[in-house]
Amino acid sequence: MEKTTIKRIYVWQLPVRIYHWLNALCVTVLVITGYIIGNPPALQNSSEAYMSYWFGDVRFIHFVAAFIFFFNFIFRIYWGFAGNKYANWNNFIPHTKKQFKEILHVIKIDIFQTKGKETLSFGHNSLAGLTYFLTFLAFLFQCITGFGMYAAMSNSFLPHLFAWIVPLMGGDFAVRQWHHVMMWFFIIFSMVHVYLVFYHDYIEANGVISSMAGGWKFVEKEAQKRKIT
Repeated sequence: MEKTTIKRIYVWQLPVRIYHWLNALCVTVLVITGYIIGNPPALQNSSEAYMSYWFGDVRFIHFVAAFIFFFNFIFRIYWGFAGNKYANWNNFIPHTKKQFKEILHVIKIDIFQTKGKETLSFGHNSLAGLTYFLTFLAFLFQCITGFGMYAAMSNSFLPHLFAWIVPLMGGDFAVRQWHHVMMWFFIIFSMVHVYLVFYHDYIEANGVISSMAGGWKFVEKEAQKRKIT
């Protein structure tokens, strides 16, 4: 019987893992509270008005999550320069012929389900990296539009840095609509992301799911001898 030798590779550093799970928590809270803010239910209560401030609590939770999300995102931008090669921005912005070829290959295999060898990557494959980069841009858009709207009701320094976005985009209503549309982008992205994580964990059997908890991925030593990123 052929013996397969497995090697552990430390891919996701602790700061990346903390960013990932904190970001997932923030996005979940922001989506839930944002949906309630955009479509508040008509709750009736016979108590005094000051005892029924639930909507204010929802908005407060949304704002707190937004600040945590923003500074967590700023940290990830920094870690793209300070982290290891798997966290580096070179993995997210395709700039080599090899990366563009890998993007086309992953599209053929994962999306069009054509026959061929799976792309073996220790970190993100090039298509995943590009997708996450576009998602980072969506993060930035949500931060700018969210703080832009918040500036009108806040005396804090940070929100007022983005107050210019409201007149630029045509007023509060337009900004709110775009902010709401992007919320659905994150909902759809999260569903696809979770599906692909389980899919690749099953296909590649290299610990994709557990790697975001412990940081380690697993690869056959024979596969490591080939040039894979």
